[in-house]
Amino acid sequence: MNGLDWTIVALYLVGMIGLSAWLSLRQRDQKDYYLGGNDTGPLPIALSTMATQCSTNSILGATAMVAFVAGGGLVWLQYELAVPFAMIALMAFLMPKLRSLGLVSIYEYLERRFSLGTRLTMSAIFLLLRAFATGVTVYGASLILSQVTGINMWLAAVVLGLTTAIYDMLGGMKAVIVSDVIQIVILWGAVLTALIVAVNLNGGVAATWEHFPQGRTEALSLEGIGYNDGTDFSFWPMFIGGFFLYLAYYGCDQTQAQRSLSTRSIRETNLALFLGGLLRFPLVLTYCLLGVAIGAYEVLHPGFDQEMIDSSGIINYNLATPTFVIHHFPHGLIGLVMVGLFAAAMSSLDSTINSMSAVTMQDFVERFRGSKMGRRETLIWSKLSTLFWGILCLSFSFVVAGISDSIIDSINMISSLMNGPLLGIFTMGMLSRRINALGAITGLIVGLLTNAALWQFMPELSYFWWNLTGLIAAWLTGYAVSLMGKAPGEEKLAGNIVSRHDSEGGVDHRKWLPYYITLALYGVGIFIFLSLL
Repeated sequence: MNGLDWTIVALYLVGMIGLSAWLSLRQRDQKDYYLGGNDTGPLPIALSTMATQCSTNSILGATAMVAFVAGGGLVWLQYELAVPFAMIALMAFLMPKLRSLGLVSIYEYLERRFSLGTRLTMSAIFLLLRAFATGVTVYGASLILSQVTGINMWLAAVVLGLTTAIYDMLGGMKAVIVSDVIQIVILWGAVLTALIVAVNLNGGVAATWEHFPQGRTEALSLEGIGYNDGTDFSFWPMFIGGFFLYLAYYGCDQTQAQRSLSTRSIRETNLALFLGGLLRFPLVLTYCLLGVAIGAYEVLHPGFDQEMIDSSGIINYNLATPTFVIHHFPHGLIGLVMVGLFAAAMSSLDSTINSMSAVTMQDFVERFRGSKMGRRETLIWSKLSTLFWGILCLSFSFVVAGISDSIIDSINMISSLMNGPLLGIFTMGMLSRRINALGAITGLIVGLLTNAALWQFMPELSYFWWNLTGLIAAWLTGYAVSLMGKAPGEEKLAGNIVSRHDSEGGVDHRKWLPYYITLALYGVGIFIFLSLL
């Protein structure tokens, strides 16, 4: 990178901080800081959610998975088949219920339905695991900075992490959403630009497809079940496991659910989910096709993988995209593409540390000293909490490099460990009138321990299944323990159970039926498209 590239990157970073500082002038209280004043429409929410999901992990990890990683290829696209169907379930019962309760931290629901101990336990687990997982995001982005500048990786991580923490601390959720909309445009533009350049260097679309290794072109793999058969990326674990993963991720993970709580109404929450279900696949397809182009480029130019050797002397396939850009893009365009990759990292990091701050304040700080804090003092503590979590997530980035050969594989392994039990404790609360607080918290812990044991002692089981095994273990344990104790009192059930007759949390499914059908047909269409590939 030369001076022009650095100027483009610097202007972007300064612009994000300036934008956040301007947005902070409108903040009066926590509702403004964490929910953006509940005045955000469905399209910005949907785009912001997409920006968070399509992070540097996606750009680096998915392209590496498609182009080089053993067992990968275009089968990664199967993971997207579950998204439209998960959105239907989220729109039908989970998010309308949470949105109707006027929450900031979704884990407040667990106190209303079960107990304070359940809420605090889940919040603590969320904070610790999410901080570690976010370290993977910072690690991936730091690889880019280190590769293109030659500076130490720790310095690269500090620059990225602190810049994001500062603009997030200033602007809160409004800054997260506005910046994410800007970042998703930059991100998609950068990926498309890299794809066009790579295809042209390969000699066109036909030549790219011809030279991409044929063993990696299969996008639909119906063989195997992901257990002791070398088919970790088979259809069944990715579709079934992905369905429960997305239910947990969109509905029970504060990092995503907080955006859905920021809308003006339950209707707009559902519209945001609907739009996200439609828009996500085209974006994922774009960066997977970039993996195809880079994989074909390696065939046409043997030795390209040797340019991805990192400081430890081994080939790091996560560096495929930045290495390609550095060697084949003109200056100025390099800067723009790097801005797109930085934007991807920042869009994931900002929403995560904002949500961790919200959970910290709502579930811990205000719980124990809220009555002693004024509105202004609470806002200041919220900002300091955001800065604290930004720094802690940054520290975790130095210990995640060895988890997996692919960044995107690493982040999904960490998420899958938690998602099933997380979904379990919320669905136990919403769908069962018999499960009590002790059963719920015991089920959560057993679900986590079950998945941890599978990770340690059954490596031949695809980690995608953890999203289901954790859910089943949590439910079975929760129900069995609850049967040995008292049933929850009516005060714990009223307004917290999903029902067709629930006037607040329920939805009129007749009105939403066309949306459900559209998403279902869209999912079938994706299946047909992948089968044709």
